[in-house]
Amino acid sequence: MIIEYTGRQVVVTQKYKDQAKAGIQRITRIINGATSAKVVLTVDKYRKIADVTVSQGGQHMVAACESAEMTIALRDALAKIEQQAVRQKQKTTTGKRHPRPLETVDGLDGPAAAAASA
Repeated sequence: MIIEYTGRQVVVTQKYKDQAKAGIQRITRIINGATSAKVVLTVDKYRKIADVTVSQGGQHMVAACESAEMTIALRDALAKIEQQAVRQKQKTTTGKRHPRPLETVDGLDGPAAAAASA
C-alpha cells in the first residue's frame, strides 16, 4: 500500500501520518487489494480541510471534510471512506449470493416450472 501525503500551508506531522495510516489500514481490511491512498491536508484561514482518496483497481473512494481541528477533519474523512468501502463490499457480496429466479410457466415457479416446461 502506497500512501502519499501532501500538506498545503501546513506541515504534515508524524501524528497526522499515524492517524491516516491507522484509518487506511482499517479500510484495507474491509476491501482487499487497495493499491494506493492520497491524503491532502489544507489550511485556509480558520478552516482545516482533509481530502482522502483511496484507489482500488479502477475505482476511487473520495472524501473531503473540514473542521476547526485537523485531527477531527482527518478522522471524519477516514470515517466517510470507511462507509463507502462497507457499502461497496455489500454491493459485491449481495450480487454474488442471490441466484437469479427461474422463469415462471403458466403461474408455476421454481422446480415445478422447470418440470412443466420439459
